Amino acid sequence: MSNDIFTEMVADASAFDTVSTESGSKLSNLIRAAQHQKEMQEEFEAKAKEAKVEYLRIVRELIPTEMQEMGMDSVTVDGNAVSLAPFVYASIPEKNKEEAFNFLRSIGEDDIIKNEVKVTFGRGQDKRLKGLKKDIDDFNKKDLINRDLINKKEKLEHEKKTLSKSRDQSNFAKSKKISEEITKIEKEQNISQTNLDEIIFSLPNLALSDVPIGKDEKSNKFIKKNGDIKNFSFKLKSHVELGEKDKNIDFDTSIKLSGSRFVVLKDKFALLERALINFMLDTHVNEFKYTEISPPLIVNEDVMFGTGQLPKFEDDQFEIKFDNSEQRKFLIPTAEVVLTNLVRKTILEKNSLPKRFVASTPCFRKEAGSYGKDTKGIIRQHQFYKVELVSIVEPNKCISELSRMLNCAETILEKLKIPYQVILLSSGDMGFSAEMTYDIEAWIPSEKKYREISSCSSCGTFQARRMGAKFKSENGNEFVGTLNGSGLAVGRLMIALLENNQNEDGSINIPDVLKKYMNNLEKI
Repeated sequence: MSNDIFTEMVADASAFDTVSTESGSKLSNLIRAAQHQKEMQEEFEAKAKEAKVEYLRIVRELIPTEMQEMGMDSVTVDGNAVSLAPFVYASIPEKNKEEAFNFLRSIGEDDIIKNEVKVTFGRGQDKRLKGLKKDIDDFNKKDLINRDLINKKEKLEHEKKTLSKSRDQSNFAKSKKISEEITKIEKEQNISQTNLDEIIFSLPNLALSDVPIGKDEKSNKFIKKNGDIKNFSFKLKSHVELGEKDKNIDFDTSIKLSGSRFVVLKDKFALLERALINFMLDTHVNEFKYTEISPPLIVNEDVMFGTGQLPKFEDDQFEIKFDNSEQRKFLIPTAEVVLTNLVRKTILEKNSLPKRFVASTPCFRKEAGSYGKDTKGIIRQHQFYKVELVSIVEPNKCISELSRMLNCAETILEKLKIPYQVILLSSGDMGFSAEMTYDIEAWIPSEKKYREISSCSSCGTFQARRMGAKFKSENGNEFVGTLNGSGLAVGRLMIALLENNQNEDGSINIPDVLKKYMNNLEKI
């Protein structure tokens, strides 16, 4: 019977209540029961549809995303084996695609429509393409080995589980042998997974489309210059020569204490260092509304991994040995590491963004890749102070925040009246975690060139994915965007200030904005 006829029968069912016969009453009850069952059916169908949608969301989105974030290809829970696998897809002729897609959307299956991304390599990128193909081939080979080991392990675990349910005592020895085989495969699989992780975790962030393509600094893009370079009427002294007076920059003592690439600052030079730090902190906190943080200087390996220092740049780090510690510990190479990880494994409220942090800390770097570079003076040290800026934002606001951060760093040099230039780094000159980087370079008179004094970088969601840092959006929980920048490097700022403000007698003029931090001294 049709739904219309049935509806009419339900509407007229009460008429049978007046019928004195037993049959009439029975018919009335049956019609009402049928209506009830129909309503239940519709309710169950709606719930089934909802359950299907939720099921597909879990298996197609949530589980794969979580497994990818954890670096897992397969897992067994309560005897249920789950593994990541490519979707089966169908090829549709171009002329029929629109019609086919419209049909899929009409039946609620549009989630199987996938977009294809094509990458085109330009002229002169043959080597890059070959290198990428080699990396992919290497990964695929190791991934096949790893998957094979996982499958073997899961089969043995299933076999062992089946044996354990048997009451046959003869299966005990067989079960023990299987356990030994599982242990052996687990060791092999751990090694295999480590090999895969090394490849995955060594892949850098992808550069944005506005970033110049190139293998080194030769492809960097000049943005602007600011400030006038002074013409000195006397022979210029380097910061090393200026510091030799009264041994205010003392390398001899530092070598006795710690070795090369350390320095002892004394008297007014130590005061100048502290003044620069306080001036920068006050500017960033009071003028640009950063929240000041006093962080620990020692962090664990998970924190170093989160911002990209490990595993690729382990040789540049100072590892600290602790007794009875389960985790490896490191001296921080920059406050970026701790400031960014303040949101590690958290889900932030959207209205709490942006978060802006600033800290002044010592930084510790082996500078393993810089042997023989800048060995004279305090340009490149194993220990140095830096004022660091970090922002946590919505991903779509990373570039606007990068411009803001760059302006904050530039302001310091403008207030101190130190000439500088801004450079947009090429893809080959950027840091591991960055998607876009601007360098600020201060003028160093003794070298007659600009030297890097700040790097301001947007990392997009690259670090957030490694840290597990998210925020609540309209579309669910999304990864935050992270940015970091020097605001500024204290040692290099000191060099620029000393050399650009020197007098013929070797004294240094104190900029007006620093005088209140220098006991109102006019010069040192």
